[in-house]
Amino acid sequence: MQSIELTAKTAEEAKAVAADKLSVSPDQIEVTVLETVKGLFGKSQVRVRATVIAAAAPAAKPEPKAKSAKPKPEPKVEAEPKAEVEPEPEPEPKKQAAPKRTPRSKPAPQAAAEGGEESVVEASQEDADALLAHLRKLLDAADFEVEAKVKKIEGRYVSLEIDGRDLGHLVGKHGEVINNLQYLMNISAGRKLGNGVRCILDGDDYRSRREEKLTALATKIATQVRDRGEEAVLDALPAFERRIVHKALSEMEGVTTYSEGEEPNRRVVIAPAD
Repeated sequence: MQSIELTAKTAEEAKAVAADKLSVSPDQIEVTVLETVKGLFGKSQVRVRATVIAAAAPAAKPEPKAKSAKPKPEPKVEAEPKAEVEPEPEPEPKKQAAPKRTPRSKPAPQAAAEGGEESVVEASQEDADALLAHLRKLLDAADFEVEAKVKKIEGRYVSLEIDGRDLGHLVGKHGEVINNLQYLMNISAGRKLGNGVRCILDGDDYRSRREEKLTALATKIATQVRDRGEEAVLDALPAFERRIVHKALSEMEGVTTYSEGEEPNRRVVIAPAD
């Protein structure tokens, strides 16, 4: 089946755009929302995967039943008397095994790739250079006194590092500004590259410090969950930070993790393991 990923203001708008791009009717498009993020100015956009589904085939009309001719009565023939045969005893019915009951299972633990399926895409140096050029263009347009460079390329992710006098303004309170800028960069990556490559923005090791903080918090809460035998629900986190929590607790005995809710209020649940 054909499928594409794209971003639009609403799922309906994304469905219409996908139908036009794939040259099919909107009725033949199935939309799966991958991410919903609030923009810098309070406007939200959705990133979706649009898949072409086969149109339902028209039901075949039942063929009219042919009228069967009445059979002609056969001439009666006197049957010869048969010898009486003692009937064989009927076999006893076999006892059927009781069906096995399937226990109700908890939601499966989340994979490291929270918010979408893990892609086989590998980012190239050409992808990294294109993202870096676009980031520098945005920073120059905003007149920030900062510099940007490629930090590392890992799988489908390109990490770009920002440094300079105005870095504090770009990180913002609790990372809100740099997270929103990262979201805009990934929207641009989807449109310009169109190959599933994603961008991670960092500055002054903010991502490393945030990962350490989230890991410590998740480990502390998971220990309480294991001791008390009760679930705990974390505050809403963006997809790339939920991945950090799932990864941090993936090898911890006695607990399991999964996500629930819809973006942008999707949360990680830490639960006791069976």
